[in-house]
Amino acid sequence: MSLYQDLAEQTARLIADGVLRPGDRLPSVRQACKSNGIAPVTVTQAYALLESRGLVEARPKSGYFVRARLGQRLAEPEMTHPVGHSTALEVSDFIFQILDSVKDPAVVPLGSSFPSPYLYPLDKLGRCLAAAARHLDPLATVTDLPPGNDELRRQLALRYLAHGASVAPQEIVITSGAMEGLNLCLQAVTRPGDLIAIESPTFYAGLQAAERLGLKVIEIPSHPREGVSLPALEDALRHHPVRACLFMLNYANPTGARVPDERRQALVELLDRHDVPLIEDDVYAELHFGAEAPLCTKAVDPNGRVMHVSSFSKCLAPGYRIGWVAAGRYAAAIQRQKLSLSLATTVPVQIALADYLKHGGYEKHLRQLRGTLAAQEAALVAAIETHFPSDTRLARPQGGYFLWLELPRGTDALELHRRALEQGISIAPGPIFSAKREFGHCIRLNFGHPLGERGRAAVATLGALL
Repeated sequence: MSLYQDLAEQTARLIADGVLRPGDRLPSVRQACKSNGIAPVTVTQAYALLESRGLVEARPKSGYFVRARLGQRLAEPEMTHPVGHSTALEVSDFIFQILDSVKDPAVVPLGSSFPSPYLYPLDKLGRCLAAAARHLDPLATVTDLPPGNDELRRQLALRYLAHGASVAPQEIVITSGAMEGLNLCLQAVTRPGDLIAIESPTFYAGLQAAERLGLKVIEIPSHPREGVSLPALEDALRHHPVRACLFMLNYANPTGARVPDERRQALVELLDRHDVPLIEDDVYAELHFGAEAPLCTKAVDPNGRVMHVSSFSKCLAPGYRIGWVAAGRYAAAIQRQKLSLSLATTVPVQIALADYLKHGGYEKHLRQLRGTLAAQEAALVAAIETHFPSDTRLARPQGGYFLWLELPRGTDALELHRRALEQGISIAPGPIFSAKREFGHCIRLNFGHPLGERGRAAVATLGALL
């Protein structure tokens, strides 16, 4: 961590701990330089980073002040309580009907599953892709068949190592996005009619994959801050023939929950005792707002039961459709599934991404992206607090780009979705995140797009509709 990031994190901790309170003035640049032994530019960069994260504000001719903590006016949602029996799925038609609305660029994309494409280094990626196509070795069309391009898998293994996990390139299988990776993992360890455990609420794409494969699901309660309930999962494992767990442990979609490090290790140990594999959908891990990344689950997976699925779609290259599975003991099975399902993933794109990871400044891009998303989250929360009813409940994530809201009891999220669309606004209603179409008074909103005047007006309209 650079000096300015270190100072920013120290100050952020003082704010989080209540040492620095809303309205307090930060030390002046001169005072901070003297007390920390650093240059003025370092202090200025640190304060600018804190401002971008919505923690402080600059006042002309007065300095920097701690902002009133956003999200305090609205209470946090509580632990979910789904019915504990297995469910056959019939969700796809329902989901497709709602998701069609986010394709229209005239609609304010608060319900979208995607961040703004303008947040990514598409020009630099395009140059890497053009070079890969021009210099493509014809043999690569054969040698880069599954498990995939050697250099890309080596670069991914190095990133795992930087996060404390020893993952051999040989166990990484390149896929056409994370969605294919999830499907491959499910096919490797289940058969039609099998039961899998999912958190509730859960990302609808996992429900669609389970439905397509003829699987049943049991929904496990989850908390909007700390994720899946381990006692409820342990109870389900004792009483039901669960074949696999499909969870998001980092900044889950839709709630934004992150499973704390110690509970993550306990989760892996619990699944080891029951000999149940974990399929981890981890596409948001790089989008953490703090300086420290969450614990990599593969770092606490000594027996290889974790199938870690991720992609570049959310953090670097939307539309390139490159994902991977760090498959542990299931690597051979998933590689065979990949060969039989789609044969290969586009070779020039793999080569281009390998080159970008090696030479393109990926870490610099991620720092900028995280700061932008944190600032956009603060802006959306401020708008919600201004315009939504006071009995709305709001989950504050520490990464990703989604907010989960419980609306006042009696609210019909599907009716709100319909009326919002009439006003040119998309939202994601809660029932699409449940096998049983629960969460009828909840919605998910996306802060992956700059809010701007159009977005603030849309939030005000939603508040008026509520």
